[in-house]
Amino acid sequence: MIHLQDVQKYYGDYHALRGINCDIKAGEFFSLLGPSGCGKTTLLRTIAGFEDITSGVVMIDGKHMEGVPANKRPTNMVFQSYAIFPHLTVEQNVGFGLRRDPRPKAEKDRAVAEALEMVGLKGFGARAAHALSGGQRQRVALARALILKPKVLLLDEPLSALDKKMRENMQVELIRLQRQVGITFILVTHDQEEALVMSDRIAVMFEGEIAQLADPETLYRLPNSRRVADFIGHMNFLPAKVAGEANGEIDVDVQGLGRCHISARQAPGGNRGEEPSVGFRPETLTLLYDGQTATDREATGLIEEVVYYGDMTYYDVKLDGVDAPARLSMRNVPGRPVLDRGAKARVAWSPSALVLFR
Repeated sequence: MIHLQDVQKYYGDYHALRGINCDIKAGEFFSLLGPSGCGKTTLLRTIAGFEDITSGVVMIDGKHMEGVPANKRPTNMVFQSYAIFPHLTVEQNVGFGLRRDPRPKAEKDRAVAEALEMVGLKGFGARAAHALSGGQRQRVALARALILKPKVLLLDEPLSALDKKMRENMQVELIRLQRQVGITFILVTHDQEEALVMSDRIAVMFEGEIAQLADPETLYRLPNSRRVADFIGHMNFLPAKVAGEANGEIDVDVQGLGRCHISARQAPGGNRGEEPSVGFRPETLTLLYDGQTATDREATGLIEEVVYYGDMTYYDVKLDGVDAPARLSMRNVPGRPVLDRGAKARVAWSPSALVLFR
């Protein structure tokens, strides 16, 4: 649906987009994820036609977009602020884009009613826009964008103004809506969890470049650099030394864990010139309780901090021989005690949990 080839964008001397190459599939829920200022919104606006590119190619549905203004592109955009007209009713807002549509009024009214029902606002048409909650305004903005039947819907951090519970509810609603309408959604977000929950694929961006493009599980399990790993959720890092490599396996000495063999697939970044280290997610190592034995490897340490979240407890464990503590997470199932600070810790681990960065 969208083909981006060597897209460059300068604002004066500032290089905002640095050779973006990317293909986005028809019917895909695709996310642009990165910190503020990384270029994700600029890239979204170049697809929409609100920004001209300095060089490169932008194609939508097989057609070059050079010189094609925003209102002639098969895209529509939901802005972070929603851009709802407060002096209009809900149905007037949703039908705003149909003003020049030659269809009879009854047909346009039917289209507005269908769009409102699609986003769960049936019966809200006569309500004043200023009387809506944040979640309802977001739904109105979606209905207004979808009523024009774009081939691509562009979403610029549409959930950032909502509270946590409403944001989580709307994430599920957006997934359902995207599957229902079957068009390509492109979401800009700086929220890692939001991108993981909602996306078929994610492009992680830093400083105007795509650092990694993959499905959510690959990004989480096999990030290709420490920078991506550190940005996607929480990852612990331990210093390591590569002792040898042969037959698709790498021998690694890991501080606090010792010597182990890992598959070459667990080093997805190749040789990037980074100081060797291994990373692991908090849930991939396990605290052992009295009477338990490790099924693979075991390390020891001291619990320095305990943070209780109800369903989970997070432990900062200082492994023997390591300066900085590692974070582990344990689900609070019935009969499992919450350990105290200062307690000695036995940690079960497996080499399959490790990712090598170098």
